[in-house]
Amino acid sequence: MQEIVAIVRANMVGPTKEALTKAGCPSFSCTKCLGRGKKGMDNATLRMVMENGELPRTPTGESLTEVGRLIPKRLFNICVPDNKAEAVVKAIIEANGTSHPGDGKIFVMPVEESYVVRTGERVDA
Repeated sequence: MQEIVAIVRANMVGPTKEALTKAGCPSFSCTKCLGRGKKGMDNATLRMVMENGELPRTPTGESLTEVGRLIPKRLFNICVPDNKAEAVVKAIIEANGTSHPGDGKIFVMPVEESYVVRTGERVDA
């Protein structure tokens, strides 16, 4: 079993949920989080992000200046069988890719065990 952790733009929750469902993953968790990547951004762009939850669709990446502020993002946790992990990662990339900085990051990690809290039963993803 694999755990996929995807950090995406706040405004991409709907398309990501739809992509996960189409990829055969109707079960997942999504939480609000704050973060930033390698590039910072200027105050006008930061204001736009805080008001709209997204970067402009055509940011001039090189004009973004270093600022230490954190940007609203969404974090998805998805556990899937090993044979579904690649398809789920591909679906997340297709749903969130704009080819601009800030599209997100995906991590894939092995899961050794999982249990149902209600019953204590050990289960697969």
